[in-house]
Amino acid sequence: MTVSLGHLRAVVVKEFREYRRSPFILGTMLVLPLIFLVEPLVIIFRLGASVPASIADKSVGATFLLLLITPVIIPAILAAYSVVGERDQGTLEPLLTTPIRRTELLLGKAVSMVLPAVLVAYILFALVEIAAHLFAANPAVIAELGQGPHILAEALFAPLLAGWAVWVGIAISTRSSEVRVAQQLATLSSLPPLAFVALVSFNILTPDFTLALIFALVLLVADVVMWRIVSAMFDRERLITGARAQAAAAAHRSPSPQGVVRRIPRAADSDEGSRDA
Repeated sequence: MTVSLGHLRAVVVKEFREYRRSPFILGTMLVLPLIFLVEPLVIIFRLGASVPASIADKSVGATFLLLLITPVIIPAILAAYSVVGERDQGTLEPLLTTPIRRTELLLGKAVSMVLPAVLVAYILFALVEIAAHLFAANPAVIAELGQGPHILAEALFAPLLAGWAVWVGIAISTRSSEVRVAQQLATLSSLPPLAFVALVSFNILTPDFTLALIFALVLLVADVVMWRIVSAMFDRERLITGARAQAAAAAHRSPSPQGVVRRIPRAADSDEGSRDA
């Protein structure tokens, strides 16, 4: 499989330009991270110095779980918009008729979604770590946040969870006809891997390097399998036909200005004919 880096870069640049032009996407990237930043800070700051270490460990687990929701929700919303949104805007058919290969198009879209999501996740994690070391009153919280397995899990799981959310979202977007429905389904479908993250975060499964690496490999295999499935589902001819059918249906529902102009003279002619009679 040959991938042109120039084509891949062109798709990524095109997607980033679309993000800047869309208030909804910009709002999603700005508002959701703030929401998922405030809750972990509240959890950490409300723990006093006298709180037992067991409670502090559970609170830190909830913090890590919230931080890992961000690289799932953001790319799921973007991926759900990737195909059905292009169809609604009328840009899907021109995009699919370009000489860019299907693999290059899908990988370019995936990279443009994973990169901002992972960057935001790492920034949030760094902010929580800094705030905890500066302002947390409970020393157990600082010790738990600095544990190697938690940091490794954040570093590994964020891009892999984002990749899973992207492929699931694109798969749903190729079969959907409405953006809102696609985003809801993509968000719900991308959450199951977080069940394992929750078990690790709340110490139901002992977090260690081996467990983190095993789950990372499982996620990597799942991402590759989903990419293969989405590549098989991404049929250019079917998508172009669907885009044309949707455009024709929209044109049929809204009367053209020419039709309105034609009806006015007809009405006038009929009135004039009745007066002559």
